[in-house]
Amino acid sequence: MSNGAVPEPDPTKFTGADAAFLQDFATLCTFGATPGGGVDRQAGSPADGEQRAWLTRLLEARGFSVSFDQVGNQFGLLELEPGAPYVLVGSHLDSQPTAGRYDGAYGVLAAAHAAFRLAAEWQADGTAPCYNLAVVNWFNEEGARFKPSMMGSSVYTGKMTAETVLATQDPAGITVRDALEATGALGEGEGPQAAYAAEIHIEQGRSMERNGVTIGVVDSNWAANKYQFEVDGEQAHTGSTVIADRRDALLGASMLVVAAREIADSFPDGAVHTSVGQLDVYPNSPVVVPSLVTLLLDLRSPDEELLAQADRMLHDRIDVIERSARVGIRKTGSHCWPVTPYQPEGVALAEKVAANRGLTHARVKTLAGHDSTNLKDIVPTVMLFVPSVEGISHNEHEYTTDQDIIDGLHTLTDVVRSLCLGELDRT
Repeated sequence: MSNGAVPEPDPTKFTGADAAFLQDFATLCTFGATPGGGVDRQAGSPADGEQRAWLTRLLEARGFSVSFDQVGNQFGLLELEPGAPYVLVGSHLDSQPTAGRYDGAYGVLAAAHAAFRLAAEWQADGTAPCYNLAVVNWFNEEGARFKPSMMGSSVYTGKMTAETVLATQDPAGITVRDALEATGALGEGEGPQAAYAAEIHIEQGRSMERNGVTIGVVDSNWAANKYQFEVDGEQAHTGSTVIADRRDALLGASMLVVAAREIADSFPDGAVHTSVGQLDVYPNSPVVVPSLVTLLLDLRSPDEELLAQADRMLHDRIDVIERSARVGIRKTGSHCWPVTPYQPEGVALAEKVAANRGLTHARVKTLAGHDSTNLKDIVPTVMLFVPSVEGISHNEHEYTTDQDIIDGLHTLTDVVRSLCLGELDRT
């Protein structure tokens, strides 16, 4: 798969509502499509605005009212029980710069189609759910253009303020407020009140495919420490300045990159993951020793004690690098979260639903951050995974089979039905 074209969704192999879902997914894949078969729809970009407008039309055509909150979170609301809080179900539509089609987008569209099915079902049989239903597209989950990640759900859950988010700038100096206004997505208010939440997502790893698991029931997240560092040196001529006189910020940053990898390698069996995903070099000229490098470095682990140990190792190495490269290193930002479990009653509900569907399922942990990792801190939340072929993600060759995304849609529909009918109220 990593060396070939990603197969297109094929609605002809399915019937009825399943075929309609795949057709809508094929349409969604056209927004911000890249030549390599992926998508580029960073938060607040024109492509993001286009797909949000399309989602609005899709929801309104099915009787949902659509609104945006104060930081651009998009809600498709179906009021079933006036005055009752909502079951929030969804994910995110924004992407990395050259990304796959499934990350986030599958979860938003699956949420919409699950809601369509349930609305039709309840209208036909006269069922009166206990809770209202909201399809949600969270703003800027990826953190590619605006940092940090999971921005919209962080405001919704009180972890960030709207003022801070709206003032955040991208590398070109465009603020979130500017981007939301330009795409018609700047609303007001704090969004609907949540009673429960649910999200379905691709695994973005290979364990489920390797183990033959169709539905992953997420029971906790890994802890993560994400840092922004600035490495300060001094500009100099790359030819005439002798090595001993140089204070090379890029050398110091490179040593920090290597240190992060060596720290990960010092732990057994992948117990700690580290990475540096972004470097900004100034002045980035071929004949100038760099004077400033900004980089994003993260450490992740399912064991908070190991994460703390890795963090201490990192900061010990910083002291060594500063002396060796004759640079200064300062931390200018951080975004950290602990290991936290999903509510056990939600985990049990998802396992029951998957078993009733006859689908292979297992408990898994999420190594990546998701909007649901924020939501579970304020309301009981169910998180589901479907397999990722070869574990590929944040890559144009990201792929999940049509059968797996349909099985996931069915499972999500059953979970949301149970949540709306108040099944967890009785546990």
